[in-house]
Amino acid sequence: MTDPAVERDAAEAASAFAHPPVAPDATGPYGDHPDQVIDFYVPRGDTATGAAPLVVVLHGGAWRAPYDRHHITPLADFLARRGFAVANVEYRRGSSLPRQNAEGHVAGRWPETFDDVAAAMDALPYLAAAHLPQADPRRTVITGHSAGGHLALWAAARHVLPPESPAAWRLPSPPLLRGVVALAPIADFVAAEELGVCGGASAQLLGGADQWAERLPFADPAALLPTGIATAVVHGREDIVVPPSVAESYVAAAAKAGETVGLTLLDGVGHFPLIDPAADACAVVAEEISQLAW
Repeated sequence: MTDPAVERDAAEAASAFAHPPVAPDATGPYGDHPDQVIDFYVPRGDTATGAAPLVVVLHGGAWRAPYDRHHITPLADFLARRGFAVANVEYRRGSSLPRQNAEGHVAGRWPETFDDVAAAMDALPYLAAAHLPQADPRRTVITGHSAGGHLALWAAARHVLPPESPAAWRLPSPPLLRGVVALAPIADFVAAEELGVCGGASAQLLGGADQWAERLPFADPAALLPTGIATAVVHGREDIVVPPSVAESYVAAAAKAGETVGLTLLDGVGHFPLIDPAADACAVVAEEISQLAW
């Protein structure tokens, strides 16, 4: 007997990944590694007048090497057609040796994944000025899906990282963001590991069980609160990849820290419609971004 939830998830994934990649209008490097690049999409459509809010997109894929930024380019194009200037960030995924040869795809690189997100965000103002002059960096919103949602929340929390964090990660003051819209994010690592989200990807990102406790305070959004930055989480109630209880746990942690995080739970929606331009959920995502950006 087939599982209806699994069938729905497969159908939603097939729809989201059926869109061909959309080429950017420009690409700029923020480092020397081939994955250290940002793709830029010019705002267009009837709403593309004057300086446009800048939306930074961080793709998901459990921080694993096979999943790169190209699968989220239809979302980048969707947002550009709604008048946003868009920056689609690539970063290093998969693990460093020797774990690179472990069975299956190991999630993330420590510290390179975090190095890259920090460096990309720091380089964004001058790269956008050079490649996307239509953008208004004073109205920047960061969004990300799944593992990218985690990275978006982390990027907005760099000013509250522990003092012993790598110097390149930590900011002396809050980043200049209008807000964060996290889409089905892996937002609470403890909750995610208890549920086995993405085959234990959170623990893999941190280097495995031996490194878990030591590195968790530097990486877990649920431990990096309050940020003082407007944050909204959008999650499908039927998500079986990252169950909505992970988002609910993060929102509860934020409330305990004295911060209010908006949570929108979408009925009848799983993990992938949030990045699928053919799905109604994608319009909800654009509206959440608009509320912060405009």
